[in-house]
Amino acid sequence: MKKGDALARVGRLFRMTADGVKHVAFYPGSFDPVTFGHLDVVIRGRRIFDRLVVGVGQNPDKETLFTVDERVAMVRELVAGIVRDEPNAAAVEVRPFTGLTVDCAKAVGATVLLRGFRNLSDLQYEVQQAVTNREVAGLETAFVVAGQSFAYTSSSLIKQITAMGNDLSVLKSMVPEMVIERLRRKKEENPAVLSRLSVM
Repeated sequence: MKKGDALARVGRLFRMTADGVKHVAFYPGSFDPVTFGHLDVVIRGRRIFDRLVVGVGQNPDKETLFTVDERVAMVRELVAGIVRDEPNAAAVEVRPFTGLTVDCAKAVGATVLLRGFRNLSDLQYEVQQAVTNREVAGLETAFVVAGQSFAYTSSSLIKQITAMGNDLSVLKSMVPEMVIERLRRKKEENPAVLSRLSVM
C-alpha cells in the first residue's frame, strides 16, 4: 500500500460526520473492576468517534470478582458522570456481551475496536490481537496510550490489593470512590476469588 493510500484510509477511519456516516467504536473489556485507566479511554474515545459502545465481557471460563450485572451498573454510573461533565462529546452505550468481541462489535454497527494500552508489555499482545481482528473480521483497531499515572494500574492488581490489604483507601488514585466502596462490600463477603488471592 502506498503512503498516500494509507493516509487516506486513516483519514476515512477517523474523520467525523461531514459525510453523514456515523463512526462507531466498540470498547471491550471485563472491567473487573473499572479503573481510572478504563475511564480515561472512554473520555478520549468520545472525542474521536461519533458513538462509543462499551462492551462488558462475560467469559464463562474466567472467574470474576463482580457479576456482569454489577460491572455493567458500575460502568454505567461512572460513564453517566463523564457524559454530564462533557455533554457535547459522543454518546456512550454500556452493554454486556458474550462470545467473540468482533461479533458483538459488528452487531452494534462498530467499524473499529477501541483499545487502551499502558506499556510495552501490553503492546505486543494488543498488536497481535489487532492484526487477527483485521484479518479475520475486517475490523480495524484504534489505540490510545494510557496517561503516565495509569501505566501500571490493572484490575488484577486492584483485586490483589483488595484481597491482601486492610485499608482500601490506598486505591483512591486507581479507582473512583464508588468502586472502592463496592470493593469493601465484596471483601466483607469474602468471595472465593479474594480468598485465593490473599494466600498467593
